[in-house]
Amino acid sequence: MSFWAGKRVLVTGHTGFKGSWLSLWLHDLGAQVFGLALEPDTTPALFDQLGLSDKLDHRIGDIRDTALVRDRVAEARPDVVFHLAAQPLVLASYDDPVANWDSNVMGTVHVLDALRQLEHPCAAVMITTDKVYENREWLHPYREGDRLGGHDPYSASKSACEIAIASYRKSFFADHPVQVVSARAGNVIGGGDWAADRILPDIVRALSAGQPIPVRNPHARRPWQHVLEPLAGYMRLAERMSAAEQVAEAYNFGPETHDVKAVGDLVQGALALWPGEWLDQSDPNARHEASLLSLGIEQARVDLAYAPRWDFACGLAKSVEWYHAVHQGADPLAVTRSQIAEFGTP
Repeated sequence: MSFWAGKRVLVTGHTGFKGSWLSLWLHDLGAQVFGLALEPDTTPALFDQLGLSDKLDHRIGDIRDTALVRDRVAEARPDVVFHLAAQPLVLASYDDPVANWDSNVMGTVHVLDALRQLEHPCAAVMITTDKVYENREWLHPYREGDRLGGHDPYSASKSACEIAIASYRKSFFADHPVQVVSARAGNVIGGGDWAADRILPDIVRALSAGQPIPVRNPHARRPWQHVLEPLAGYMRLAERMSAAEQVAEAYNFGPETHDVKAVGDLVQGALALWPGEWLDQSDPNARHEASLLSLGIEQARVDLAYAPRWDFACGLAKSVEWYHAVHQGADPLAVTRSQIAEFGTP
């Protein structure tokens, strides 16, 4: 029997891209999934495409609402919590930095504080991002003990989340049945991401319309990974925590070092699968975004027996395959379940 069968799992941000993939996977493994999130903010939205409102204990709400978060945690009585709810976009954080900080930092604090009321064992996996590190444009991958920081409001707010998580862990959860660990991953690709200002959705929108792909930063290098890769890591981490095994305070989840690729490589790879053209729209006056970023995953490899399954080429192919199939009329739920089955168990 699956570890997840019958488990009560609270997923914040369940209406988002990663949250939708995770919620479906957990549901199909037999978990009772409780969600708390804002309404989907894209059209289309993967949450709607998968029909998840009928499969989960679905609750619309804002994690900035302290009382609501506390009530939802009490109602769910979770065995596991995956906290994904956040303002997730770098460029959006420049447009409304106050809302970005409020959602990312105080929203996380509200979840942490609500967990204090639980009196039974619970594994809380607090998802942040690969951008929590002070980016010095180093060639070597960042490790969990490296210095935190952030230039743009998004990165800085997620770094602050890590400080809040560590503070709550030391102050309130040292002798508490709730275990709290942070998980750092980013630059996730996969079918059903319809967000603005993300390269793969931009590619799909342009190709679907028969237009050239606008590329604002073709030389930036990122640790691309298919969405199922970090989700498998989060789930494996929660399993180890639930078994009362010794785990670290934070884990990176990312690809192998050789799979850190430039944006241009991703664009060219996508065009090899779905023909079209692209335009270099680099702007030297554009808002700051890191040009080089990669994560070291040795700690997850050793502690959790974690290793990426789909390399860059495979993950990109699966992502484009999803979009192209749905563009041609395939059922998004069937395509998503097929890829989960192909990926295998967490």
